[in-house]
Amino acid sequence: MPNDTPHDEAPTKIQEPRLWTGDGWTAQVIKNEDDDGWAVAMLKDGEPEPALVGPWTMGRDKKNPKPLDSSAFSTLVKTANEFVRRHEQQLHASLHQSITVTANACRVTVYLDITPDEDNPSATLRAEDDGGDTLAEVRVAPSFKLTRSSAVAWADGGFAKPR
Repeated sequence: MPNDTPHDEAPTKIQEPRLWTGDGWTAQVIKNEDDDGWAVAMLKDGEPEPALVGPWTMGRDKKNPKPLDSSAFSTLVKTANEFVRRHEQQLHASLHQSITVTANACRVTVYLDITPDEDNPSATLRAEDDGGDTLAEVRVAPSFKLTRSSAVAWADGGFAKPR
C-alpha cells in the first residue's frame, strides 16, 4: 500500500510569525479571549488540547503580537516540556502513595495504588514490613484517603478491609 509520506522523511517545520512547529510541539499565537492582548498555546504533537496557554508579548505597534522566533520557540518548548513533566509527576504521586507508620510495635509501610478508569476505577491498599515482605493486600475504593491515622488504624485492626 503506497504512503503519501515516506517514513524516513522529517516532518515539515513551520516557522511563521504566529505559528511554529518542531521538537514535537506547535506554538500558536492566538487572540486572548479575556482582553485585548495575545496568548501563545503550546500543543504537543498528537494531543487534542494545548498543554500550556500563556500570555504573549505585544509587538511594537501595541496592536499585533510580537512574532515568534527561534529563541522564543525554544524557550516555549522547554517551558511546556517542564510543565507536562511536573503534571505527570503530580499525577503519579496522587495515584501511588505510601506512608510508613509504627503499628503494633512494628514499622509498616502502607501503599495505596489507584488505577484510574472512567468505567471501573480501582485501588489496592498494601502493607509491607521493613524487609519488604507483604503483610496484607486488599482492594479499597479509589476514593480511600491514605493518611497516617488511616494507615495505623488499618494495621492496628489486623489489616481487615477498611470500610
